[in-house]
This record gives sequence, C-alpha cells and structure tokens, in this order.
Amino acid sequence: MEKKLAVIALGGNALLRGNQKGTIEEQNANTVDTLENIVFLLKEGYNLIISHGNGPQVGNVLMDNAAGGEMFGNAHMPLDVCVAYTQGQIGYLIERNLRNILKEHGINRNVISMVSQVIVDKNDPALQNPTKRVGKIYTKAEADKLAAEKGWIFKEEIKQEGGWRRVVPSPDPKDFMNAELIERLAREGNIVITTGGGGIPVYIDEQGDIQPLEGVIDKDLASSMVGTRVKADEFYILTDVPYIYKDYKKPSQQILEFLDYADTMKYLEEGVFAEGSMAPKIRACLRFVKNGGDKAVITEATKLADKKYGSKITMDYEDDRR
Repeated sequence: MEKKLAVIALGGNALLRGNQKGTIEEQNANTVDTLENIVFLLKEGYNLIISHGNGPQVGNVLMDNAAGGEMFGNAHMPLDVCVAYTQGQIGYLIERNLRNILKEHGINRNVISMVSQVIVDKNDPALQNPTKRVGKIYTKAEADKLAAEKGWIFKEEIKQEGGWRRVVPSPDPKDFMNAELIERLAREGNIVITTGGGGIPVYIDEQGDIQPLEGVIDKDLASSMVGTRVKADEFYILTDVPYIYKDYKKPSQQILEFLDYADTMKYLEEGVFAEGSMAPKIRACLRFVKNGGDKAVITEATKLADKKYGSKITMDYEDDRR
C-alpha cells in the first residue's frame, strides 16, 4: 500500500517566539521542540513535505536592511532576496535538527531543503492593494521619511498606538517551481522542506522569463497550494492554539473539533474567525479539501501526536471523525 503524503506548515513562531531575542540558541531549541512532534507521523509511515513561516525572521532582516546594517552592508536588498535569505536560514535549521532527531529515533530518511520560488499572477488585484505588514514598527515621522526616500507604503499599526508599519502586496499563489520533482522526492520517502515563508513570489513575463515581484505570499495558502499540487492526502497547520474556536477568548468560546466544508465556510463568511490570525488558516484548509485533500488539521505543534487535540476539516461531515 502506498504511504500517505502529508504537508506540514510550521508557523514562524515555531522557531522564534514573540518574547525571545531571536538568538540562534533560542531558534535551535524551538526547532527541536517543534520537530519532535512530527516524528510520530514518520513512525506511522507517512511521507512528509514541510513548509514554514518566516515572519519574525524576515522582519529582522528587513530591519537590518533598512538601516544599512551589518548583514548587507549599505546595499538595500529587495524583498524577494530577503525572503530567499530567510528560506535558506530556516531551511538549514530545520534540516540539521531534523536529521539529528531522526538519528535519535532510528529513522532512516533523507532530508532536503530548497529555496523555492512560487508563481503568482503579475496582474493579481492584490498587487494594487498592499496589506501584508512586514518589518519593524516606526513612528509617523520615521515612516514618512522612509516613504519619501524609498517609495514604501505604510499603514497605521493596530496593535501599537502611534505606530506605523510597511505594507506590501500579498498575491495569491498559483504554482511553484520544481513541483513534479518535489512530489517524486517526497513519495520516494525523502523529507522535503519547501516554499518557506510562502515562497519567493515570481511571475513569468511575456518572453517566458522568471521575474521577481515585491511582495509576501501567505504561508498557509502557499502550503495548501503545495498540498494540492503534489496530491497530498493530509494537510497540517501547526500554530499556537490546540483547536479552532468559535468566539475565541469570549465568554461564549466553543471548541470546533470536527468541521465539514459547508459549515466552515458559513462560519468564515459570518466573521467567526479573526482575519489577523485564524481566518487565513481556515481558507487554506478549505482550499485543500475542496481541491481533493482528505483532511486538514489545525492544532498546536506540541499537541500534534495526541489525537485528542486538533480541529479536523473534511469536505463532508460523514468524513469528519476519521
């Protein structure tokens, strides 16, 4: 029997927590803690593709970049290069630590990390409406100065009064480079790390050449797209909560453990899930099951191996309790 193929999306905070400085020691420890929780899938015979966020890390790169700091000297690198930089950095941390974990558990699998380009539509309407916040928070005066110097667009930061943050377009992912190769590698038993941080956004021009695009792709939507493209059976989003909740952190809070497509879409349209946190993850899961995936799961990284936890989304209700 052919092994099941699963795509696992690790949040950026799985490597760098909000209350940490971001040292390599901290990121190494966080990576090990997170990866230990996927070992049970390997022991159950799954083939795996791993994606990851890069929000905290790319934010640090952009801060150094904007300041003309030590990392890039005085050369201001474009956003696609910054995303590629963090893909290599995080992919290396995941690959090295995962190889050590596999050795400890006596599991013989190859692990390969790839700097991945994700294809978007150069005419995507999202390119005309930058919404994705990146980098550090500035004062209004600092933001105005940078906007004049660099042509950056800023929006007021909701989480910090008086703060302003750069916003960039977040185009929809359509396909990714080396998809056939990555599927073959994964189905042969190799663990592939790909489309980190949503992937480097690129488009194909009129001459058929690959061109970079200044933007950031949503990590969960890109991971869902990967799952569909490689015909994965299951899709896991590891975040900082063990379930999907209705009315999160309100007196009426309710765990939603088993969901079908229709009910989940209804909740989404009613605004039950917060746009800044859970809603994008829900959309990614819905896309995956609508496009043929068996099951999508959202849970906390440390709860993945315990099947009492995690919210499961399937296309039809009768499949929800699998």
